[in-house]
Amino acid sequence: MEDKVIDSRQGRDGDVIRRRRECLKCEERFTSYERIETVLPYIIKKDNRREPFDRNKLLQGLEKACEKRPVSVESIENLASSIEKSLQESGEKEIPSSFIGEYSMAGLKEIDEVAYVRFASVYRQFKDIKEFMSEINDIFRNK
Repeated sequence: MEDKVIDSRQGRDGDVIRRRRECLKCEERFTSYERIETVLPYIIKKDNRREPFDRNKLLQGLEKACEKRPVSVESIENLASSIEKSLQESGEKEIPSSFIGEYSMAGLKEIDEVAYVRFASVYRQFKDIKEFMSEINDIFRNK
């Protein structure tokens, strides 16, 4: 609970402050991240329910898609930050969940194609192997 700040730096996009801290009791060092809290739009789900945007929920979905893949945590964080920033910049009070899903898929396609297909299979609710293969064939056609 008691620590001192050793170093502070602003994140790349200016939306996060990274602070290097030291515990006054055990002298162990650690890093904390401070994010400016902003009002984000509500997300309109497929069944028309509305819920506040949850960055952690987005990160969990991205991390699950990238599980056991050579994708850095930083890449996942950057994609989540990019999506969150787009939501903020939209100025909308409500945004369909499809915006987040499509944006996530586009980002994952650039990062790792396997993670993209994993995410797409859940997001688009593939019903059988034909839909899965169709998505994979689209990837090969667009290369």
